[in-house]
Amino acid sequence: MTRARSYLDWNATAPLRAEARAAMIAAMDVVGNPSSVHAEGRAARALIERARAQVAAALGADGAEIVFTSGATEAAALALAGRGLQGSEIEHDAVREWIDPVLETGPDGRVQVPDPARAALQLANSETGVVQDLPEGLAVSDLTQAFGKLPLAFNWLGVQMGLVSAHKLGGPKGVGALVMRRGVELEARIRGGGQEMGRRAGTENVIGIAGFGAAAEAAARDLAAGEWERVEKLRNILAEALAAGAPETIFVGNTGARLPNTLCLATPGWKGETQVMAMDLAGFAVSAGAACSSGKVRESRVLRAMGHDARIAASAIRVSLGPATTREEVERFAQTWLAQLTKHRARAA
Repeated sequence: MTRARSYLDWNATAPLRAEARAAMIAAMDVVGNPSSVHAEGRAARALIERARAQVAAALGADGAEIVFTSGATEAAALALAGRGLQGSEIEHDAVREWIDPVLETGPDGRVQVPDPARAALQLANSETGVVQDLPEGLAVSDLTQAFGKLPLAFNWLGVQMGLVSAHKLGGPKGVGALVMRRGVELEARIRGGGQEMGRRAGTENVIGIAGFGAAAEAAARDLAAGEWERVEKLRNILAEALAAGAPETIFVGNTGARLPNTLCLATPGWKGETQVMAMDLAGFAVSAGAACSSGKVRESRVLRAMGHDARIAASAIRVSLGPATTREEVERFAQTWLAQLTKHRARAA
């Protein structure tokens, strides 16, 4: 009998929530263009505005402006292009593309920001889970990984703009948002009909936006109910089991605050891509290095920025859990990974 697969790559994308699926199916029957003034158009507009309110409430961003986009990558371009902001090498590629990565990262994965008004800094890192202390007055923060996993109030963060994505918290792929403090000015990157308050032209993705709103609302409920505290306990059980059987393994980012679901580990000499393939064949989905980059597996520049050498950076994998993860899956992963490590040691001997 074939054993069911275990999905342990929630930081790459979270499974679609039932609430998001239901909202999207219902939205498919709403025929109007949200820019039209007739009843059908107003019905479509109502779905968008409901989702805008849901996302704002889940983000603690009441009173801020939510600009829907095709994802956090587009939101990053909208917020960052042409501004000449500084940042660090640990940023996601979508942000790294637009910044001058001159800010140094410490061995704990944390970044010092001398001039917040001229900087972009993620709240939580997708590979290591390290959570930053955001300085007051920060220009832009990537909130993508933290949204839905950590208590978050945009109104209290002290940042001017934030980036979020639906599929990281159980919404559909292909929709995200830029969150802006009122009064912040920026130039539209996509011009045309003036949708999204003139910030992002083009007929809105009503179906995707409806799913985003429903997912954000459900994610906020899970967070308040303590779901991620349970996930954190499972993550710690996994870390203890792996550490007991693999004393040479380095657990990255575990010296301070980090996401409750994320475990980044590096076993020197055992390539991350080899681990990912072995675990995939054994029925587990995990990531290696910067696996978010169009399916490419390469040395982690995040770990390099933290001061790890190329051998360690090339041997890192990320295991990221979610509310659907069970203790049985975690224990089975530990047993399987340690068995694979034993085989690696034998081959290397």
